[in-house]
Amino acid sequence: MIVVDESDPDLDEPRIEHLLQTAEAIRKDYPNEDWLHLTALIHDLGKVLLLPSFGGLPQWAVVGDTFPVGCAFDQSIVHRKYCKENPDYNNPSYNTKYGVYSEGCGLDNVLMSWGHDDYMCMVAKENKTTLPSAALFVIRYHSFYSLHKSGAYKYLLNAEDVENLNWLQIFK
Repeated sequence: MIVVDESDPDLDEPRIEHLLQTAEAIRKDYPNEDWLHLTALIHDLGKVLLLPSFGGLPQWAVVGDTFPVGCAFDQSIVHRKYCKENPDYNNPSYNTKYGVYSEGCGLDNVLMSWGHDDYMCMVAKENKTTLPSAALFVIRYHSFYSLHKSGAYKYLLNAEDVENLNWLQIFK
């Protein structure tokens, strides 16, 4: 069965091709970072959640932009207009810059909208991966476009996040 991500502009390309091309491009640019090659190869495998044997979840619950919940929705969120339908949008506890968080709290302490990224990161952790924390950061936040494309939410990052963001920039 083929996984189709309707939010991806490369719909003609099977997901496995995307993973192989990403891994090969990163291997070419970073030949001594074996962990990064593997990370590139597996970063989108959480999209199996679309398949009936993995739950057959709808597209909106698996693919697309991810963003923090519990604080104001940034203007750079890809489909921000739909955030207005979220009850949190008008909740004074959640609709400020920091919401329930504090400056520099670290992304590990931030609840993100659900998607294939969180799923794959959880699978790796539950299976006691030996990948470095930077790999898990890349897997979990590669669809967090507000952060790595627009620079939003940087005030939530801690020192380790700032360091790992450099690796995430490779996946743009």
